[in-house]
Amino acid sequence: MCVRVCLLFACMLPLVSCFQSVNPKERDYPGYKMAPYTVKGQRIVPMTVDQALHYKAVGICSHYDETSFFGLCSGKTALGEDVKSYHEHAAHRTLPLPCKIRVTSCRTGRSIVLRVNDRGPFVKGRLLDISSAAAKKLGFRERGLDKVYVEVLSVGDGKWERRRG
Repeated sequence: MCVRVCLLFACMLPLVSCFQSVNPKERDYPGYKMAPYTVKGQRIVPMTVDQALHYKAVGICSHYDETSFFGLCSGKTALGEDVKSYHEHAAHRTLPLPCKIRVTSCRTGRSIVLRVNDRGPFVKGRLLDISSAAAKKLGFRERGLDKVYVEVLSVGDGKWERRRG
């Protein structure tokens, strides 16, 4: 009996790792991720928390999916968080990580609050990448791109959270 239980546990362990998820709202970051980084030879310097709290922009938004194996296994964000195909989150090149933003489709008028926990997009002319689940709620997943209005609501999580004045 003990051998069967151990065998069952050993077979299920790899599957469990695919389904683990960290609730980002329960995580307390030791500050904000604002370190400069380099992509395709270009050095990118994120904005400060104070700059971010006043940030508003209009631009082109795309959507992306970091999961693998048909959405069953998690991808990872720039903060190292697991990403599932049903998660709603965003990627921005220069906002401090993490932060919350309101994204409004200029075409449909639909709006959604998202947590920015990743870097991107790295395609010229694009302002924001959002998850496919969020793009579906905004009404442009099938279109691929949409013009959006973005405003920062807060920067940081837990005790580090700073809200827009």
